[in-house]
Amino acid sequence: MSDTEKAALDSGTVGFDRELFTGDVSLKNLVSKYNAELTPEERAFQEKEVNELCEMLDDHQIMEDRDFPLEVWNYLRTKGFFSMIIPKQWGGKGISGHGHSQVVQKINSRSPSVGATVAVPNSLGPAELLMRYGTDEQKSYFLPKLASGEMIPCFGLTGPSSGSDAANMRDTGVITVQNGQLGIRATFNKRYITLAPVATCVGLAIHVTDPEGHLKGTGHEGITVCLLERSHPGLEMGPRHDPLTTSFMNGTVKGTDVFIPIEKVIGGQKRVGFGWNMLMDCLAEGRAISLPAGAVAAAKGTVSAVGAYARVRKQFKVPIAEMEGVQEHLARIASNTYIMVAGQHLVNAMINNHEQPAVLSGICKQQITNRGRQTVIDGMDVLGGAGIVRGPNNVLGNAYLIIPVAITVEGANTLTRNLIIFGQGLTRSHPYLYDLIKTIQKGDQVKEFSQILQKLVIHGATNFGRSLARAFTRSRGKGGNIVAHYESQLSRFAANFAFCSDVALVMGGKLKSAEYISGRFADILSNLYLGYACLWFYEKHKTAGLDKVLDLSMTNILYDIQKAFDGIFTNFPIPGVGVVMRAVTFPTGQPYEEPTDRQRKLASDLITKPGAVRDLLTQDIFHSKDPHDRHNLLLRALPKAVEADAILSKLKKEKRSATKAEQQVIDEAEALREEVIQVDAFPSLGVEKQAGADYVRPALLNPYKNNDNVKTLRLSHIVDTPHATVEQLLVKKSSAEKQYAKV
Repeated sequence: MSDTEKAALDSGTVGFDRELFTGDVSLKNLVSKYNAELTPEERAFQEKEVNELCEMLDDHQIMEDRDFPLEVWNYLRTKGFFSMIIPKQWGGKGISGHGHSQVVQKINSRSPSVGATVAVPNSLGPAELLMRYGTDEQKSYFLPKLASGEMIPCFGLTGPSSGSDAANMRDTGVITVQNGQLGIRATFNKRYITLAPVATCVGLAIHVTDPEGHLKGTGHEGITVCLLERSHPGLEMGPRHDPLTTSFMNGTVKGTDVFIPIEKVIGGQKRVGFGWNMLMDCLAEGRAISLPAGAVAAAKGTVSAVGAYARVRKQFKVPIAEMEGVQEHLARIASNTYIMVAGQHLVNAMINNHEQPAVLSGICKQQITNRGRQTVIDGMDVLGGAGIVRGPNNVLGNAYLIIPVAITVEGANTLTRNLIIFGQGLTRSHPYLYDLIKTIQKGDQVKEFSQILQKLVIHGATNFGRSLARAFTRSRGKGGNIVAHYESQLSRFAANFAFCSDVALVMGGKLKSAEYISGRFADILSNLYLGYACLWFYEKHKTAGLDKVLDLSMTNILYDIQKAFDGIFTNFPIPGVGVVMRAVTFPTGQPYEEPTDRQRKLASDLITKPGAVRDLLTQDIFHSKDPHDRHNLLLRALPKAVEADAILSKLKKEKRSATKAEQQVIDEAEALREEVIQVDAFPSLGVEKQAGADYVRPALLNPYKNNDNVKTLRLSHIVDTPHATVEQLLVKKSSAEKQYAKV
């Protein structure tokens, strides 16, 4: 086991994930132990400052400008949005993990680019590292400035050779002495660094060596985290990346032979070489909050806007929400959103309980962002043309553009699923395996090794018995208690998972790199967590109709677990082992099926009509009070459309004409419907906007006809390129003259 692997395994805490690997889970304990609620102070911040910020934002204009207005930047800096996690003693907000999550969620629901901007300073970055590891001098200097917004932070970890494999960085530093001062001579090339183009300070991870022994036992070689201000000699920041045309600041951080005094290392000289441990410890908590919050915002926004649109929009004289093909999408939207919200709230509750659930954090990052992507795609399919035409009236397009960012950053989802979730979980969360590995590494603890091995064998035998017993004793019907029924199914699968995890150890070290097998085990572990989260959330938020969404969600989860098990058994590389695992897990065959059409229809109806379920699944996202806002219009049109359709159905049944009052409702609904279905159109786009009124689109200059009746294309429009050099302008001028000659 490498030092970087050990650091990752030792990061964070073990909690509910240990229960899953034990094979014996108590939903009752989960319900009694964890709660996710905003404090009165956090709720007040949501209702005032966060709402005020969101009302200021015009996300379409932000995407056009590729930046935020000055008033938005100033509001973010002065109202504490960059310092939510900083304790009050340093001037920050001191907001809890759940409060932080809900703020980022609401902002994302208005503008994903602004949401990403707020997320970064409150996630893995200088503030978090300073609070945990900084010296008193570093805390006193930086934290008040970060809290006030005087400083904007960023963090540089990723480089060309170290994306998902962050520990394999080429960014190096050598311990040296310059003018009598101990420091690091560093060369680095970082990319994909959010806020780097505007940040005033940067946390920098580099791999440090000490060939001449200057550290003298205080600190050691290895990854080290430094904190530099933008004005530091040799530090290069400013160039921007263009992440799918979204508008949050993202760019590069570079430097060649930059001297970094040793006091710039976060934590001082004693923390030289401890950077990887520091980063893994912070990541264990941070990636459970910000990225899942953004994905949940997209899903809730889809429920709110697309659910309303599907009921208001009509084709073939019926709301498209009544079309079965559309209901398939709506049902997935309802199910995935419920699963995402449940998983988000449970992990937030754990963080509020002072846990750092490293394994569950990885599950939430991968599963919630992936389900968020599917939800947005389903929403785009329902919107059709209204989803692909950009403009102020497109309620989902910008979320569609930015969701791949969440899939990629803080551990790409492919890496997280196939290597981290089960790989880290099996070693870290298994009740005996990590202790067994430690005795092997020590090499001289035969007695202790034998004792732990005996416990592991007993653990496997116990879950062998549980697997067989629960396959026969599991609940066969809901019987009026949907929670007990589904808890019985999850309990059976938890024992199956624990047993098969133990059996899979026969692969030895090869299991770590068997990504097909590891990925399927990760799917099982993830769905077990999400399944229990769904039951936990239902117990906390019972409302009329929610059982229908829970039923659909749990049916999906159980089927996905069964499919993952089947994939493991079919493809297990050691002959005969898969057959044994299948016989123990499914002694009577595979009992779970995909959701029925009725389950899908019931869930889709609940998110396309006003009601408690729809309210719950759209809670804590932003709804503008501007009557010209398209989302606002949809929310006003939905109840009116439902009322008008009920009247029309009644009139048809009674075979009569509408009364004056009924006709007024129908007319109002039709007027709103007509407004809702309109999309944006612009007189000019791209170069046309800069060229002026006499610009002619090149395709209108027909080479086969006389173009005298068409306005000429001014040469100045072609060569008037901002920031172009004289040489570039001359080339463009020559090209333009040739174009005129040809025409």
